[in-house]
Amino acid sequence: MKKVSLYACLLLNFSLLAIVPYSKATQADKLDELILSRSSQNPPKTFSWEAEDALKTQSSSAYVVPPQEGKILADKIVTLPGQPYGVDFDQYSGYVTVDHETERELFYYFVESPHNSSTKPLILWLSGGPGCSSLGYGAFEELGPFRVNSDGKTLHRNPYAWNEVANILFLESPAGVGFSYSNTTSDYNNSGDKTAAKDAYVFLINWLERFPEYKTRDFYLTGESYAGHFAPQLASTILHNNKLYNQFIINLKGISIGNPWINDATDLKGIFDFFWTHALNSDQTHELIDKYCDFNSENESAICYNATIRASNEIGHIDFYNIYAPQCHDSSLKNVSTGYVSNEFDPCSDYYGVAYLNRPEVQKALHAIPTNWTFCTRVIRNWIDSPVTVLPTIKYLIDSGIKVWIYSGDTDARVPVTSSRYSINTLKLPVNYPWRPWYSGKEIGGYVVGYKGLTFVTVRGSGHLVPSWQPERALTLISSFIYGILPPVSPSN
Repeated sequence: MKKVSLYACLLLNFSLLAIVPYSKATQADKLDELILSRSSQNPPKTFSWEAEDALKTQSSSAYVVPPQEGKILADKIVTLPGQPYGVDFDQYSGYVTVDHETERELFYYFVESPHNSSTKPLILWLSGGPGCSSLGYGAFEELGPFRVNSDGKTLHRNPYAWNEVANILFLESPAGVGFSYSNTTSDYNNSGDKTAAKDAYVFLINWLERFPEYKTRDFYLTGESYAGHFAPQLASTILHNNKLYNQFIINLKGISIGNPWINDATDLKGIFDFFWTHALNSDQTHELIDKYCDFNSENESAICYNATIRASNEIGHIDFYNIYAPQCHDSSLKNVSTGYVSNEFDPCSDYYGVAYLNRPEVQKALHAIPTNWTFCTRVIRNWIDSPVTVLPTIKYLIDSGIKVWIYSGDTDARVPVTSSRYSINTLKLPVNYPWRPWYSGKEIGGYVVGYKGLTFVTVRGSGHLVPSWQPERALTLISSFIYGILPPVSPSN
């Protein structure tokens, strides 16, 4: 019987569901491209992340952080064009050199908390892809202090911004994403998980020298989608370098990753089971996939291939990344002065963000080099390494005493709740706190279960980008994470 690549057919099927160029599909489209690479003649090898000597900063033992005097003042944002009145926190943005030979520069945006910032922890946010912007997604559509209005020129305040409880650092990584760049074009052909982790680590030790008051703060890694790779791998890199080089200690306390891609086989199986359990596929299609698709195999039968094609056709044109959400039907910019600016998430927000971040006055205020900014890079064409699983790395973090939370918006079909549950179950961790509902305000925010060393949280009514669709619940979740408690067991008054 003819064999075909399940990964290749998944990419074909999922690409049929991407409706607009700046939809939530963009971040996951980059993940689809990576999945397709699994079917190449020389697919990335599985490796044990914590055992890789190559991960350690190449010259860490002799590495001296260049002087950072004066850079913090140069990076301070006076005001963002169109920002609302009454901004009561400091903002910074700029570049950090991570490789002086190739002139590789990573761009960051940093917002301090308006409430006792000197005592609050530091959170680093990483968006996925690989190759998508933490500035466009994380900062201006999800957990940042502002959302872009429909005119593409002005901003409104996000009342559920995460800087209410922490100081938030957004990193555009790797080079080639957003405003980050390299003056050596070959860097764009050598991007991968290892390079991303090393560059992010070098960024951090330089950034902490620029902002020395944060050197001893509790530090947390957060992110979504392919940050299921980025965050655990960067955490592992930090732990190894903390042990090796005493002059660069980063006070890592935990990681929290949302709808994360972490284990190919169980993540793929979870996608198709989600389709069926959410009435997106017929019984007959599900039975074929269940019987003929082996998610641990590189190649699948023609029956499996045809069944996955049928599965995508049965779903139709919905927002694959939030199956119950409205789609963007009018992507044109609006005159915001004539209408009410809602704090509810707008499915056309990507269009507004692209317009805003490409305005010359905005790029100047951000201290960015003039750039044709996009949500996901078109520069990086080759991702040279990516393990098929990061579960061993997550297990290493658990064994090292690092707090690990995985959360999942329960209406995402791209990296669905079923995928996360199957992947976590592979670790066979004992349950310390049984499954129960949790509350945000007066409503059930989702469900939570506590394993030994890992907490799994669902977010009710949210898609792939949890803080976009359920910002209040996302803030409740991240607050519980950094405070080291489970989300509330009862509604608030």
